[in-house]
Amino acid sequence: MSDVTASLTATLSGSLAPARHPVVAFHRRLFREKPLGAIGGILFAVFLFCGLFADFLAPFGLNETDMLRRLQSPSWSHWFGTDHLGRDVLSRILFGAQLSVIVGFLAAGLATIISIVLGVVTGYFGGAIDMTIQRFVDAWMTFPDLVLLIVVISIVGPGVPQIVIILGCLYGIAGSRIIRGSVIGIRENMYVHAAQSTGASTPHILIFHILPNVMPVVIVLFTTRVGAVILAEAGLSFLGLGVPPPAPTWGSMLSGTGRTYMYLGPWLALAPGLCLTVVVYAINIYGDALRDLLDPRMRGR
Repeated sequence: MSDVTASLTATLSGSLAPARHPVVAFHRRLFREKPLGAIGGILFAVFLFCGLFADFLAPFGLNETDMLRRLQSPSWSHWFGTDHLGRDVLSRILFGAQLSVIVGFLAAGLATIISIVLGVVTGYFGGAIDMTIQRFVDAWMTFPDLVLLIVVISIVGPGVPQIVIILGCLYGIAGSRIIRGSVIGIRENMYVHAAQSTGASTPHILIFHILPNVMPVVIVLFTTRVGAVILAEAGLSFLGLGVPPPAPTWGSMLSGTGRTYMYLGPWLALAPGLCLTVVVYAINIYGDALRDLLDPRMRGR
């Protein structure tokens, strides 16, 4: 009798205990199983915070010049030194992070939407629709990314909207292959056939049965696209085809003052280069950790 009472008490106490939030539980698992990915997530969050609140974090103005303090080495008043016009490098890096956040998230979001639309449609319907769209995707993927970006930017001109649309289309069309592969595997599951046999409409099946099951792939694809877009935008800015001046970007800081005054002030090239390396690396390892935790096929490793 006492054993029955004890088991009943334990059951009631377990049922009355507050359930952990799934987001909290997931991040606990992230820190426990993927510590390197967790560090990347923290650095990614710091990058977002600096980009969103650059106006408040920057110690100096965007283009605040002072020729008396030109090419000063890093100090307590200027953590990353100053450039050839006396502008604070740290402030310009923070404002460059703001542009990277805007371009990275908008272009990655547009790329993810394009990948979802093309991947879900082609993967679920198949047949002639799949054949036609995927042959276009094959032709699109044959062009080198950088060459295609240079040609299109040269035609439409540099600017934030143009870069967002071009990078979104570039990575969105190529990324539809990943979504398509996941949808092809999901559409053969029993719950999809059960929904079809009960007369559920195609939009209902796509929204409530297909799309929720590809969301882990979508999340990982979005995080990796953010890093790829930031790197591509930096490459375009380095070539002079990115966001036009006087807006500071990490790529333009590398190609402009960083390359011209690299011997007089090495910090002009090291500061944006290290920031770009750390941010892209952190985003990539965070995306890899999310893939390992969210993909059911990776859980047994």
